Amino acid sequence: MRCLLLLSLSGLLAACASAPDAPEPERDPRDKLEPFNRAMWELNYEILDPNILRPATVGYMAVVPSPARRGVDNFLSNLREPDSFVNAGLQAKPASMAISAGRFLVNSTVGVLGLFDVATKIGLHERREDFGQTLAVWGVGEGSFLMVPARGPSTVRDTTGDLVDALYSPLGLFNTPLTITRYVLSGLTQREKAMSMEHLLEDSFDPYAFVREAYLQNRLFEIHDGNPPEQDDYDDSYLDEFF
Repeated sequence: MRCLLLLSLSGLLAACASAPDAPEPERDPRDKLEPFNRAMWELNYEILDPNILRPATVGYMAVVPSPARRGVDNFLSNLREPDSFVNAGLQAKPASMAISAGRFLVNSTVGVLGLFDVATKIGLHERREDFGQTLAVWGVGEGSFLMVPARGPSTVRDTTGDLVDALYSPLGLFNTPLTITRYVLSGLTQREKAMSMEHLLEDSFDPYAFVREAYLQNRLFEIHDGNPPEQDDYDDSYLDEFF
């Protein structure tokens, strides 16, 4: 019996050794760091989110009433208007500059330090601009897609832009405790907004690839102010594999 078992194992190993290697799946050329990014995806969305961020967000939603949470979101958004103003100027968009300046002035005064979004109600709709978009307008390539630890999807260009925005943003004037509080509240607010999208990840074949594509397409939309150029070779049939 032992001899037969050894012979069977030997035959199985020989068959495995002689079998041709399965071809590796073709990688997205925009994701040159995919092995690292997938590892960070596991950290962010398989460990940190279900064990820390999502439970904290659920608790935040249970304790803080919806109007108060909306006020926090408005306050944080208002503090980013100077960033949009500067980047609109760097992109030569005077209309966007005027809107960002008007929104900041109206919401910081009539809107009680930004707690109420009065500007939108009077027709000054937000036009978010950041330095990542500025770099794109200047012709800087986006670099590889990047899954940032404890944060989420980005690109090399957008991550660089975030660092530059922090240099002149009024948010940089916060001391350490206030900065930590801002990051926590911002994370909770953004996670709350993502609650309605959870079913898309759960139903997708490859959640990582789905998030990557959604992020890159959304950034293209933002860079071109809602009018991205048509791509002749674009084929949305690949989306079928995600659902």
